[in-house]
Amino acid sequence: MKVLVLGGGGRESAMVWKILQAARVEKVYCVPGNAGIARMAECLDLDLKKPDKLAAVAKDLGIHLTVCGPEQPLVMGVADAFTRLGLRFVGPSRAAACLEGSKVFAKEFMSRHHIPTATFAVCETVEEAEDIFDSNLLDGFPVVVKADGLAAGKGVFIVPDREQALEVIRGLLIERRLGEAGRRIVLEECLSGVETSFLVFTDGKAMLPLVPARDYKRLGDGDTGPNTGGMGAYSSPDMLEPGLQRKILRHIVQPTLTGLQSEGTTFKGVLYVGLMLTEQGPKVLEYNVRLGDPEAQVILPRLKTPFIDVLTAIADGTLEGLELNWSDESAVCVVLAADGYPEAPVCGHPITGLEKAELHPGVLLFHAGTKRDEAGQLITSGGRVIGVTALGDTLAQARQRAYAAAAEIEFAGKQYRKDIASPLPTP
Repeated sequence: MKVLVLGGGGRESAMVWKILQAARVEKVYCVPGNAGIARMAECLDLDLKKPDKLAAVAKDLGIHLTVCGPEQPLVMGVADAFTRLGLRFVGPSRAAACLEGSKVFAKEFMSRHHIPTATFAVCETVEEAEDIFDSNLLDGFPVVVKADGLAAGKGVFIVPDREQALEVIRGLLIERRLGEAGRRIVLEECLSGVETSFLVFTDGKAMLPLVPARDYKRLGDGDTGPNTGGMGAYSSPDMLEPGLQRKILRHIVQPTLTGLQSEGTTFKGVLYVGLMLTEQGPKVLEYNVRLGDPEAQVILPRLKTPFIDVLTAIADGTLEGLELNWSDESAVCVVLAADGYPEAPVCGHPITGLEKAELHPGVLLFHAGTKRDEAGQLITSGGRVIGVTALGDTLAQARQRAYAAAAEIEFAGKQYRKDIASPLPTP
């Protein structure tokens, strides 16, 4: 069986690693991949923003199954391009991907289908934003400012007061700091509670929940600094009690899938629901239409069912009856990021210590922003460089292992959070 994975980050490193554990997988290709993925799969230098070209290449290579990691190709309709050529694909259509591609669409969709979420308003001018603040619709400050379009995890701002809110809004609407992604803005009340990532596999009919995970979006310890694509995550068996999981499935996930169907769209792939567990119950912060990153780096290592079996069932519409088996271990991922991340990552620095890190028990290294230079030296090539994941019998053990391995890896300007999987003691 030949499999194609689209993407080149830590999530895709984990996906390739997990897919290759099945004996029936003959070969894995990856577009574009990275230095770590290149040790496991054949990397192809193709443009993820050209769906029809990707589909044509997959057909020429005789690919049996394709799975997409990042959101951008999905929002651009890569699933539709593969489907037109009769190719098996795991990932939602362009229409279904609007759940992530447009924050405005997602919020209005939730409103239409009575899915619990934060109170919100949409604006396209600074004056409209001021009117919203004057109305006190959002119940004062802090508020959340969200760019409508895709912004690689950097389009969400939690602002403490009106002055800073308007500064962010002007930067998006007038200065176009995020380009077309910030042409429209969602303003939300700021929810409080425990944040959790809840994901399900679905073939459009059946759905199977994954184990929950929790990620860390802000750059600095204690949730300080700018939002990033994700600085770490953890997953453990006791994160969600069964009753709460059933409530999330019944009141959030199922209404999302049936709501899409009622609007003429079937969702096939991985639906990611970012939740805030508030005193009033779980509320949706955001939708993603694919595996989260770095959440995939702690969820997939705990999956005991062959990943390729799950992906095949999603593509073929045979997910019902499949059982997911999970390890009772905990997993912690610490992301090592480049100097200047997320605003302006500094790349090209040599990376050392990976061999020592891999010797630590329970440790897995998932490459993200890495490549080889002309001399064959491993160097940094992106903002998030490597995800250091560790499994352990307890969350404390997994955390200790991850941080011990992270300390072995060196590159100029390395930065990482020291509080992943808190409130455990900082190592």
